[in-house]
Formats: sequence, C-alpha cells, structure tokens
Amino acid sequence: MLRLTRPDKAQLPGLLVVFLVTIPVALWAFWGAAEMFFEGWGTGLTTFAYLIPFALSLLLALVALRWPRFGGWLIIVAGTVFTVWVFNLQMGRGAAFSWQFLLSWFPVTILLALTGILFILEGRYRRSRQAAGWRPPASWVRRHWQSLVVAGLPTIVVLGVVLYWLPTILTRQDDGDRSARLIEGNGVSLVWAPAGPGWNWKQDFGGYPSWNSIAFYGVEPIGMGKNELDGFATVEDMAVTGLCSYLAEDGVTLLPEPAYIWRFPTVDEIVRTLALHGENAGCTWDGTDRWAECLLRPDKETPLWASNQEPVYMWALDEANSEDAYYVSYQGAIGSQPKNWGNPRHGFRCVHD
Repeated sequence: MLRLTRPDKAQLPGLLVVFLVTIPVALWAFWGAAEMFFEGWGTGLTTFAYLIPFALSLLLALVALRWPRFGGWLIIVAGTVFTVWVFNLQMGRGAAFSWQFLLSWFPVTILLALTGILFILEGRYRRSRQAAGWRPPASWVRRHWQSLVVAGLPTIVVLGVVLYWLPTILTRQDDGDRSARLIEGNGVSLVWAPAGPGWNWKQDFGGYPSWNSIAFYGVEPIGMGKNELDGFATVEDMAVTGLCSYLAEDGVTLLPEPAYIWRFPTVDEIVRTLALHGENAGCTWDGTDRWAECLLRPDKETPLWASNQEPVYMWALDEANSEDAYYVSYQGAIGSQPKNWGNPRHGFRCVHD
C-alpha cells in the first residue's frame, strides 16, 4: 500500500490546485472562443470581448501560482463575488435553482473560489519547504511547469475551437443586400423586411427590442419601450398592436395606423427558411426538440441574416408559455426567453406573404 511521507503530503495542495484551477480556465477558454465565433464574429473589436472571462481567470491563476497566499485570497473574493452575480443574473432571467443549474455553473464559479483555499495552503507549505532548505529546480521548464499547464492546456483548447470554426467563417457568404427579400423553398414563400424598423431595429440602450416591446408597439402612445406594459404580451397582441402591423408596404415606413401587411414569422417559417451558401438547408422542427433537423448545417448568411450585425437569434411568433417566447438561431437551435428580455443578440424580422 502506497503511503505518502510528510513532504509528499505538503506538496498535495500545490499539485491538486494546478489540476483544479485549470478546469475553469479551460472552460472559459472554450466558451469564449466558441462564442467569439458563434455570436461575435463580424461585429468589430467587440468580438474579442468574449475572451475576457478566459483572460481574467488565467490572470488570477497565474498570480496565485506566483504568490499563493495573496492570489488565493484574491481568487476567493473574486470567485465569490462572481458566483453571487451569476446566480442573481440567471435567476433574474427566469432560471430555476436546481441541482442541474448548480452543477452546470459549479466548475466556473464555486470551484474557482474553492481553489483559493488550496492556493493559501500551498503558500503556507511553500514557506515551510523553503525554510527547510528547498530550492526551485534549475531547469526553467521544471520551475514553471505549473504555469505551463494552466496556460498551455486552455490555449490548446482555444486553438482547437479556432480550427473548428475557421472553415465556416472563411466560407460565410454575405451579398450585402439589405433590401426586402423574397425567400422561397422548403414549403415556405415569404418576403422578409428590408433594413429599417422591421428588421433588427436597434434601440437606444444598444440592444434590440424584447418580444414585449415589439408586441406592444401600437399601444398608446405608439412606439417602443413599453416592455412591462400590463404584464406579458400575447400572440394576439403581436398580431393586433405589433410593430410589424404598422409597417407600410415598402417595409421601412411606420404608419400611424396598422396596415396589417407585415407580420411576425413563426418558428416553423424561420426554420424552413434557414440556408447555407444560397441553398435551402432543408430544416424542419418537430415542435419539441432543441434543434431543428437539417439536411445542411445552416449559417449566418444572406438573404435571411445580416452577418455584420449582432443578432444571432431571431424572435418568433410562437409562445413557449405565457411568459416566454421562442427564438431560432442561425444554426437551427430553438430556445425560449422571457418576453420582456431584450439584448444585443436577439433580433427580429417582419414578413409578409
């Protein structure tokens, strides 16, 4: 039976913390790189903002490796504050606290904070080892192997994500045409609104309107910003007072009275219109799955999407329940969000038959 001597036990916190702290750093590296391409690509320097969590977590880890006691306390404080902030944010968005919720966030929140305790122990044991005459190895690699692991593995993750996404990014097509487009195929024939109030109308707060704001547009006083008016909007509200109903035939002029020429598209219509390189992707949705079934993997391309704009999700008419509405991503993922939630990634586009 293998037994650890006292010096071996004293090295355990340092060995264990290298493995544990690499987990959240690598996960943030994966998330940041993947979201940089999926959500952020084509939107300028803000694309690289997705790498900030990776950079900060890596910086905290490297500081703690160099100064374990100081870095350990820094990680505990930063990790705790971040955990509280994330949990409050997700609860505010309607997430239910559950074991699944806790476990999904644990590696990048609570685990990161807990590694701070191991760093503090490592700092104490490191002082004891140095007092006993221990000196760092002469080899640079052996002396810095912990930093190489913590920084190297996440960097490999980033490179892997880059290699995965590059073929998609380099072959993405955008004809630059932002006019009204007739898109036919897969059982759907619709005219999609041109650039203007009927397509990704950006609001003063820097994002795009919520489902509620779009549906309540025609409620007096006419205009956007009535996000919380009388609770949550309904499909009937979207049809009667929705923004699309007030568009003139040209798709860019907003009328004082509803014309009912344009309307909001359904999940099925958006899904069936998804395309790749000008060819319909052959997507269908069974009404329950999180992903549409497609013959081709669709991409963020014209004529349906604007590749240089932030939205990667498109609000749909369908309701998941009284408080949530469905959206469709350019890759065919279907999800739902609270109707009163607007952000830079959820756009919309009116249609007419």
